[in-house]
Amino acid sequence: MKMLFTSTKQTLSRAFCLSAALICLSVSNSAWALFSDDEARKAILDLRKTLATTQLELQGQIEKLKADNAELRGKIESLEKQGEDTNSSQKTYYQDLDNRLSNLEPRTITIEGVSGTVQPEEKKAYDDALNAFQTGSLKKSDEEFTAFAAKFPKSPYLPLALYWSGNSKYANKDYAGAINQLQGLIKKYPNHPRIPAAMVTLGNAQLESGKKAAAKKTFTEIVSKYPDTESAKDAQQLLAAIK
Repeated sequence: MKMLFTSTKQTLSRAFCLSAALICLSVSNSAWALFSDDEARKAILDLRKTLATTQLELQGQIEKLKADNAELRGKIESLEKQGEDTNSSQKTYYQDLDNRLSNLEPRTITIEGVSGTVQPEEKKAYDDALNAFQTGSLKKSDEEFTAFAAKFPKSPYLPLALYWSGNSKYANKDYAGAINQLQGLIKKYPNHPRIPAAMVTLGNAQLESGKKAAAKKTFTEIVSKYPDTESAKDAQQLLAAIK
């Protein structure tokens, strides 16, 4: 690059000298006396030709400088892009690694107001059981929620496991099992947000098993304790239907 700038400087100097010479020939009357008309014209033409050639060389060098600068900018941009891509790849890699590691470690979480430590396999066991219920595999759902409750008795998912297990038993027409399961849930977690809905299922299980008095008591309690809930509306309708 240094040699290119030196060459350009020399070319500019030569062009300046030639231009000065041409100007001097143009304005000096005494200089014309040294040449015949033909010689003077030839000298002027030669100077113009030399000046044009020099200008072309200079323009070529300028264009080469522009091209070199453009190429250099392209390389710099490419290196910057490579750096950004590398940083992005590293960030993604470490995020994925952190996610994988976190899935292998116990985590303390709060689920619907219940806090506790959750083991990695615990969440999967709950999700599998819930998926079975949602897809209509009610017997499998009940078995998996029952197994979950036995294996993870201190899990923050336990109230939900008991709730869905009670609903699975009711759907399978195991009314005695549903009553026992839901009464255990209500006793152990009286302030859990699922209690009103659990009581509706409990009342239905009592009603289906022929315990009308117990069902009416359960529905009345729902209306009294949770008057502004959807469960209270359901309980009122069920009370009205009981003869």
